[in-house]
Amino acid sequence: MPNRTDDVPRPGLRERKKARTRASIQSHALRLFTEQGYDATTIDQIIDAAEVSESTFFRYFPTKESVVLFDDFDPAIIAAFEAQPPGTGPVAAMRAALREAMSGLTDEQREEQRERLALVVGVPVLRGALLDQLSQAMLLLTSAIADRVGRSADDYEVRTVAGAIIGCMFAVLAQLTDDPDGDMAELIDRSFSYLENGLDLEVAGATSAPPRSSR
Repeated sequence: MPNRTDDVPRPGLRERKKARTRASIQSHALRLFTEQGYDATTIDQIIDAAEVSESTFFRYFPTKESVVLFDDFDPAIIAAFEAQPPGTGPVAAMRAALREAMSGLTDEQREEQRERLALVVGVPVLRGALLDQLSQAMLLLTSAIADRVGRSADDYEVRTVAGAIIGCMFAVLAQLTDDPDGDMAELIDRSFSYLENGLDLEVAGATSAPPRSSR
């Protein structure tokens, strides 16, 4: 089977340099946030640590919140979603896409994801910003689902499926809030497995109703 990446052009030198600069700024910021706390760390301190100019910082990150929330995960997930075999339902396709994206992370990237999530769940302003980010992600997902199933992006059922998928991510975030050491990849896969199976819940302590008499 041909490698899917064979037809994907490599980023040019300029794009790679920009990616390295962005990653360096974010790495220094995360270190400072961990050492000093999010609120105590200033943008000026991040600029000094990363050894970049103020204009360079704001070229990559318009706000301090965006330093924590930015990643290139969403485009990678959408690309993997679109690459799933035709005829695969949207939930199954997204589950497979997320599995591929998570398995492709290096140990360093996994650790960075863990640090960022720990910051998000511990800082109220970041949790609020994440809600807005997930709303934007839902718009991208709605369009991708509509293309997959041959419907309009404003189709209510398409939006409902997109909302259910985003809801899975909220459930994962809530679980990681309670258990910061939880395995994000495993939680995501469990959440999507549950969604695929219809989200049915048994009532705790309920027993089956006795059969009715035939008389």
